[in-house]
Amino acid sequence: MAEELTPETPETAEIPEKDEQPIKQRKNGLYPSVSDELAENMKTGWADTEQHDLQPIPQASHTAARRAALSARFPGERLVIPAGNLKTRSNDTEYSFRAATEYAYLTGDQTEDGVLVLEPRGAAGDGGHQATVYLLPRSNRENGEFWLSGQGELWVGRRNSLGEAEQLLGIPAEDVRELPELLRGLSGPVRVVRGHDAGIEAALTDKVTAERDEELRVYLSEARAVKDEFEIAELQKACDSTARGFEDVVKVLDRAEATSERYIEGTFFLRARVEGNDVGYGSICAAGPHATTLHWVRNDGPVRPGELLLLDAGVETTELYTADVTRTLPISGRYTELQRKIYDAVYEAQEAGIAAVRPGAKFRDFHDAAQRVLAERLVEWGLLEGPVERVLELGLQRRWTLHGTGHMLGMDVHDCAAARTEAYVDGTLEPGMCLTVEPGLYFQADDLSVPEEYRGIGVRIEDDILVTEDGNRNLSAALPRRADEVEAWMASLRG
Repeated sequence: MAEELTPETPETAEIPEKDEQPIKQRKNGLYPSVSDELAENMKTGWADTEQHDLQPIPQASHTAARRAALSARFPGERLVIPAGNLKTRSNDTEYSFRAATEYAYLTGDQTEDGVLVLEPRGAAGDGGHQATVYLLPRSNRENGEFWLSGQGELWVGRRNSLGEAEQLLGIPAEDVRELPELLRGLSGPVRVVRGHDAGIEAALTDKVTAERDEELRVYLSEARAVKDEFEIAELQKACDSTARGFEDVVKVLDRAEATSERYIEGTFFLRARVEGNDVGYGSICAAGPHATTLHWVRNDGPVRPGELLLLDAGVETTELYTADVTRTLPISGRYTELQRKIYDAVYEAQEAGIAAVRPGAKFRDFHDAAQRVLAERLVEWGLLEGPVERVLELGLQRRWTLHGTGHMLGMDVHDCAAARTEAYVDGTLEPGMCLTVEPGLYFQADDLSVPEEYRGIGVRIEDDILVTEDGNRNLSAALPRRADEVEAWMASLRG
């Protein structure tokens, strides 16, 4: 990685404040002072690259409708929704930026430091708002920010001008460096989405309250529960790419056996980066007894013939919608008798859960349906003492089922997480909602309450289910689920 030029040596260099230009500058002492001649030379000789007649991004009409609904919910109030800032990974390197979900949902923009502000307009209480997005403009070449700043365009690449951003997003754009002072001078009710931009929050310290801000966060979480047509198409795209990523993994299982679970993780990640933005969450590539650890993301264990691979992974699209799919695969290509018995029980539970997903059903219905099947099998196998109703009443099956059977899905893998209980887990399913159905059975390697042959076996099957007007649609149906179909699919891919 190249080092930035600095205009002065470490002993005399000053790092400007965030709202000054250059925005970010690092002292490294590897270069001498910048001469006046070089500084003057870097100001000139650059072509005009401004782009004109740009078309709005595909979701522009949808983000406008979302902002209108938000404005109607909080009439007469200023609403501030930040994208977030870069976060340091180590010393002078940053993590890849991922815009805050609320900001991306309302703007379609994904650039760091952006802030959406909805200003009331018209008579108080009429619900009307003027939206403005505050962004960093193009790098300034006159003062050297273009090439001397660590976030100058010479180092990190071209960004849209404010005029270009307006054309793409359909929102007036202003310089974000002027925003803190504007916010400090505001009067009247203000709400901000917290946790993404400390500088913006500091400018509003005496104008906001935690309770009012939480109401804004909760509203935006619940608003995402029902997906529009653009979002449904993105979720389908995510599932389709994810299915191809699972195929990629099956084709290289022999190489994973020669290395580790990391080979599986890297293989799926390649698909996610080529066809999408990233993985939507840390991939769980759990072979053998690691499959009994619900969030096994170390992915540093062996991949052994005769054992199972629990692969829980999802591609996040370039527009930040993620799939969340799990398959439990026989590493050698065929399930053993016991593996298949456990797998079939989970499959039956998932079938029951998916069948319970329909408009008008309670959100908890699919969980209850899946849990009943698993409890029945655990009693049938002699691992629990019946009757089944007693098992369910006491929750005894949870020693091996462990988790809820699903969750909302969208821009966040656990979408709508800030929603009220009555609007989510105690709520009713509606067309346009998307959720996972993911029952599992997990027998820990040290669980002495089960026969030894069960220990170290973990099975989960997970699909992404869209609630439709007349039932549901499995967005991840491209991947086989039934045991014999999984074996045939793996055989076809491995030749």
